[in-house]
Order: sequence, then C-alpha cells, then structure tokens
Amino acid sequence: METVRESGAITLLANILIATLLLFLFQKILWLVVPALLSLILYYCFRPVVEFLVIRGIRHETAAKLVWVVLQLTASCLVLAVALIVLARAETWQNQLNHYFGGGLDLIHKTGEALEKVVPSLKQIQFGAQVEDHIRQFTSQFAEKNLLPVLLQLVKWLPSLLLVPYTIYYLLSDSTRLKKYIISSVPNAFFEKALLLFSRLDASLQNYFGGLLLLTLLDTLCLALGLRMVGMANAVWLGFVSAELAWIPYLGSAIGCIAIFLIAATDYPEKAWMAYACLVLFVTVRALDDLVFVPLTVGRKLRIHPLLGVLMMFVGATVAGATGLMLALPLFGVVAVFGEIVSEVVTDPKLIARYRAARKLAFSSGTP
Repeated sequence: METVRESGAITLLANILIATLLLFLFQKILWLVVPALLSLILYYCFRPVVEFLVIRGIRHETAAKLVWVVLQLTASCLVLAVALIVLARAETWQNQLNHYFGGGLDLIHKTGEALEKVVPSLKQIQFGAQVEDHIRQFTSQFAEKNLLPVLLQLVKWLPSLLLVPYTIYYLLSDSTRLKKYIISSVPNAFFEKALLLFSRLDASLQNYFGGLLLLTLLDTLCLALGLRMVGMANAVWLGFVSAELAWIPYLGSAIGCIAIFLIAATDYPEKAWMAYACLVLFVTVRALDDLVFVPLTVGRKLRIHPLLGVLMMFVGATVAGATGLMLALPLFGVVAVFGEIVSEVVTDPKLIARYRAARKLAFSSGTP
C-alpha cells in the first residue's frame, strides 16, 4: 500500500495561497473552466467503458470513437426529446406554475394576516400588503429581469459549451499519448516522480467525483427523510431532484427550495406549517452540506482535513463566489498533489544530486 507523506506547514500554506490565486483567476475565465469540468466528469464516467471495450479486443482509438459517437447520439436524442416535451406541454406547465405561485401567494397573505394579529404595529404599517406588493412586482417582472439575462448568458456560453464534446473525444482517445508526451519532457532524474504525480492526480480527480456522488446520496436521504416526516407526498422523488439541482451552486438549491415550498403551500393549504417546515429543512441540509457533508465526503476522498475543507470553501466563496465554492476542494486537492511531489523532489538530496550529475554529463558531452 502506498504511503503518502503528510505535507509540512510551509507546503500547506503555499498550497492554500496557490489554490486561492487560481480560484481568483478561474473566476475570470469561467467560460473555459465550466466546459473543462464537464468534460472531466464525462471522461471519468465513460473511460471505464472504453477500457472494457479494449479488454474485449477493440483497438483503443476505435473504442474511443465508438463511445464518443454513442454519447453524442444519446445526447442529441435527449435534447430533441426534451424540446418536444416542452413544446407539447408548455401551456399545461404554465398553468401549473401559475397555480403553484397562487398557492404560495395565498400562504404568504395568510401568514401576514396572522402576524398582524399577533403584532399590532405591523398592521399599522400594512406589513402584509407591502410584502404581497413586493412579491407581485418580483413575479410580474421576473421574466424581464431574470429570464432574459439568463437566456442571453446561455447564448454567450453556447460556443464554449461546444468545446465539451470536442474535449471529451480527445480525452478518451489521446489522454495516454498526452501523458507520455508530457513525461518525455521531464528529466530522467524525476521520471518516477512524474509518473507518481499523474497517478495521484488521476486518483484525486476520481475521488472528487466519487465524493460528489456520495454527497448527492446523503442529500437525497436527508431531504427525502425530512419531507416524509413533514408529510409531503413523493418525498423520495422530490428529495432526489432537489439533491441533483444542488450541483448548481446556490441557484440550484434555491430553485429546489422554492419549488417544494410552493408545492407544500398549494397542495396542503390547511397545513401552512408544512411549507415553512420545508424551508427549515432545506436551510438545515444546506448548512450540513457546507459544514459536515462536503468535508466528510468530498474532502475525505481528497484526503483533506474537515477543518481545512471548511476553511477552503469559505475562502473560495469569498474570492470567487459560487464558482469558488464549487471548485475550492477539487482545486485544492490537485494543488496539494503538486505540492506533495514538488516537496518530495526539493527535499530529496539524492534526486537533486542525480539531476545535477545528469546536467553536468550532458554539458560535458555537448548535449543541450
């Protein structure tokens, strides 16, 4: 079993500073970071399929092309099917959306009236009416102020998202060739360390995606159990969809929370407490994610101490917002692997002596 040496304090501090700087830079090139992350996720999902086909006797390049073609055909069929379903049911979904928005507004109206009865001063300032007016203004201008900018942002991102299938193909077909090309430029004295670096990077990225799947499972279980205890129907399905939406930082969790709040307010109008219990449940699970689940799943898979994992998530959110929160742990894990290898090389006198001897021999023989 391979023993990984613990990083020293100086190496750890350098890793944190480098990861923070990279998070700041990645925020500026988010249009490139997101396609690269999606490509890596799909690469690690479908690489075992390519390896299976190679074991069955198919050439690696042919297996990569076959998997890529099947993936593109499947994605095209899914996009077409979703588009047809949306076009066929757009009117029905619009009516349902208005129905659930109406249920939410009715619950807020009843809550405002109840608060005005308990606190008379709120009635004097017409607290309930003001809240309703703000909500109605928000919903009436939602499409103009929110949907239109989102659609424009999607159009802006479309060219970069087209890089995803292109990148996946070359990752599946040429990743081994790329590793050989990079390693061939490494001095012979550090050849073994370069191999170890690629091995640890590969394991680190696989562990990150494994941690994400485990995190999604924990979120699904917690949300489904909480919704079941509250009394919501289809608790497992709602918990699973909300956990999947949480992959989208901030926005995904907010969409899931608001959707279930509206469902509870509309389907159970006589039990107003259920909708607010769902809000408390989502806030609790969100807090558990940031402070407990993520450090113990993704952080542990990346061999990051829970306290350091929480610290990096706060640093990432401060430096790069939602992007930093999403990329803090995997980026720190990759930087930590580089830091470990560089530290091992710099502090190994035998490796340094071997490298210097090889350089002297190359200069004496006239080899550049």
